[in-house]
Amino acid sequence: MQIDERQLFTTRYGYPPLAVPVAMDALVVVVNQDNPLPHIDQPQLDALFSITRLCGARQVPQRWGDLGLTEAAWAQRGIQRFGRNSASGTWGFFKQQALCKGDFRSDVAEFPGSAAVVQAVAATPNSIGYASFGFHLSGVKMVPIVTASGDSVMPDAESIRSGRYPWSRPLYIYVNKAPGKPLPPLVNAFLHQVLSPAGQRRVTEAGYLPLSDSQMAQARAAIEGN
Repeated sequence: MQIDERQLFTTRYGYPPLAVPVAMDALVVVVNQDNPLPHIDQPQLDALFSITRLCGARQVPQRWGDLGLTEAAWAQRGIQRFGRNSASGTWGFFKQQALCKGDFRSDVAEFPGSAAVVQAVAATPNSIGYASFGFHLSGVKMVPIVTASGDSVMPDAESIRSGRYPWSRPLYIYVNKAPGKPLPPLVNAFLHQVLSPAGQRRVTEAGYLPLSDSQMAQARAAIEGN
């Protein structure tokens, strides 16, 4: 939920919504499967997508050669930028984490869902986009992120669940639970089903990552706490 959504809920009910983590996700950068880009760092990504460049880049990459691609077939190609629209939590997460809270460029083509972003990148060889990890479909490849320490980290199960990948995030189910009161029985049963082994298998089938044991304990504590 975005900050304004939480505020609207709190204004209406007098307390914040209960956020129950149910899966692990990550924000990933994707390029067309034929693109040889080996990795990208945060200042480069910020310069690509942000008009403010708060992450420190001096120049705006205009062609793939500006990102280090020297092959004749790629060096002079322009770059198309794809992303989510402002109604998306992924849009807000990318703005906060990848753009150092900067503002988006006006020429970033916006799509209503991660699947649409991935499909557009798959169909457009010159493009780069960001999406949820759960939508790494055919036709694109995920790009490793160069961290502040200089490590190139590919988003995979190990790096996302360990937090080594910089833009890992939990996925939540939000429920209306008044402080000091139990959840309605059906809501409580549903959440426990989501957190059960069968429910976590569904998470994997959907393309996301199941919670770790410690995360599972935190989720159950959130449900059962006052």
